[in-house]
Amino acid sequence: MKLADKILAGNVLAAARLMTEIENGVPEAVAELETIYPHTGKAYIVGVTGPPGVGKSTLVDVLIGILRRENMTVGVLATDPTSPFTGGAILGDRVRMQKHSLDKDVFIRSLANRGWGGGLSKATMSMIHIMDAMSKDIILVETMGTGQAETDITRVADTSIVILSPGMGDEIQMMKAGILEAADILVINKADREGADNLQRQLEIMLEMKTYLPNEWQPSIVLTEAIYDKGTEELVAAILRHREFLISSGGLDKRRKQRAKLELAEATESSLKDYIYQQISKDDYFEKLVDDLVQRKTNPHSAASKIINQFKPVIGQGGKQSKSR
Repeated sequence: MKLADKILAGNVLAAARLMTEIENGVPEAVAELETIYPHTGKAYIVGVTGPPGVGKSTLVDVLIGILRRENMTVGVLATDPTSPFTGGAILGDRVRMQKHSLDKDVFIRSLANRGWGGGLSKATMSMIHIMDAMSKDIILVETMGTGQAETDITRVADTSIVILSPGMGDEIQMMKAGILEAADILVINKADREGADNLQRQLEIMLEMKTYLPNEWQPSIVLTEAIYDKGTEELVAAILRHREFLISSGGLDKRRKQRAKLELAEATESSLKDYIYQQISKDDYFEKLVDDLVQRKTNPHSAASKIINQFKPVIGQGGKQSKSR
């Protein structure tokens, strides 16, 4: 059996192997993804982001338990920093979620960000497709927590959760970053700490400053103490309310169409880049442009335009052929 067939049958080892091949850029992995893609699109994706130290992993760990009690199958993708020695993920979140490791309906995978911006990994969307093909009901995607504007999570998630905690200075940083505007649910974790009430008031003021249409979702604020499992049931309820809102309003289809558009654009960009590199490596044209750049006889933008012009006739012919079909 191919890896794709085993994955569709729920084989965890096959899924783990394909994920590793995707991270390592194995060409055959693309064909496996093409096979499973028609079987995806059913899982609900929840993004979890926030600065380091706010308790994202602890909260995700608790959410897994609650979702399992609701008889939902769960997938978790946790992005971690890249090891400078192996290229793999370090401080793997799977270590922090060991109590779920024996549950056959929970699949947890750490991803190395490998320098990818936005707190995610380049392979995140492909990993989501694999877990989706395994019939996971909900997939939790946790960002690395770089302390920067991790707005990329909104590109892959149906519901985006931003976690803050009092006394860490997160509120000012996140407000400036603008990520709060992309949040569907705001969580104040470690709410037993001093300053939680003040942080809540600041968030409420920010939300009140925005004008919402009658049929527009208004982000809710949930206070949690993940380490004590307090407020977590309310958080799951907020996630499910947002899901129902998106379904009833048609917002879920809109978000997924936008996600498909972005994924198509990225795949097109990647394929074109590979094609161009393959073509220009056949002669000295590319090397000549590089030499001209070094000698300042041209500039990067002009050189890029020359490369594009080289392939315009080929692209145009491809378009005509596709129309004739």
